[in-house]
Amino acid sequence: MIRVDSTATDRFDTGRFEASRNRLASLAYRLLGSATDAEDAVQDTFLHWQAADRQRIKVPEAWLTKVLTNLCLDRLRSAQARRERTVGAWLPEPLLDGDPMLGPADTFEQRESVSLAVLTVMERLSPLERAVYILREAFSYNHPEIAEILDITESASQQRLHRARRRIAAARRGGSGEVDPATARRIVEEFLAAASSGRTERLVALLTDDATAISDSNGAGPAERLLRYDTPQRVAAMARAGFRPTPAKRRLVGGTPGVHYALVNGAPAILFVLGDQVIGAVTFDIAGGRIATVRGIAAPTRLVRLTGAWRQHGPDTPLISQW
Repeated sequence: MIRVDSTATDRFDTGRFEASRNRLASLAYRLLGSATDAEDAVQDTFLHWQAADRQRIKVPEAWLTKVLTNLCLDRLRSAQARRERTVGAWLPEPLLDGDPMLGPADTFEQRESVSLAVLTVMERLSPLERAVYILREAFSYNHPEIAEILDITESASQQRLHRARRRIAAARRGGSGEVDPATARRIVEEFLAAASSGRTERLVALLTDDATAISDSNGAGPAERLLRYDTPQRVAAMARAGFRPTPAKRRLVGGTPGVHYALVNGAPAILFVLGDQVIGAVTFDIAGGRIATVRGIAAPTRLVRLTGAWRQHGPDTPLISQW
């Protein structure tokens, strides 16, 4: 009689799951726009994996992808998610470049699918459209594979991809080209200099004619409310008021933060760092050499993972050492 070492089998099966963890987390993050929710979805997938008859699973990667995707779809369809994401109270959770949860970045489509701009636009898609778009554009699944994962027909997969692409293309601001990194940094540094010194005319000149700004207002109050500014003049006024340092602001944040340049979800960003804690992130979408969108994220719950990544980030020279 041959004895099966169940402990060794469990270790082997756990290892197979761990080999897929980063890919699953990257898929979940793109689907949910939240690192915290993505981590929960991956953990739920692991519990399903442990409870399954793993000897009957022929292709573990495909099985895990299907379970994870459908768990994420359940979250997106939940009453709580619909309520949170339809009252103007949601921004994607920012991630520092290099975070493994950002996943594959070899192609433009993969990089774009994890940008804050596209993650925000995808809120306008149905959960199935969102899933088809991400599985196809970011992970290169073909339509027969997507149909199997989502329990739909190949034709339905193709139709949803077409609609998703059309809606994302229509909602993009300033086209879909990528910006030279040196140019992006120069523009952001000019924006910071103009904002912190109160130079409104220079700020307006750095903005596109249809520039917008969105801020989560630090997640204050019982429910987060997004603040929106929809003209270059209003964006400039917001930036001038928000970026100019004052004693009152320093008292509010509990000290004098440093201001650092970073890349967040592939886009240029400014991070306000107090000690080793990121207390605010401002990201920029750049089009045609000017800033099209400014996003301000200060809600502590949305900065937890970014702060953890920042603490592992090597020290750099801040743009402003004492704001």
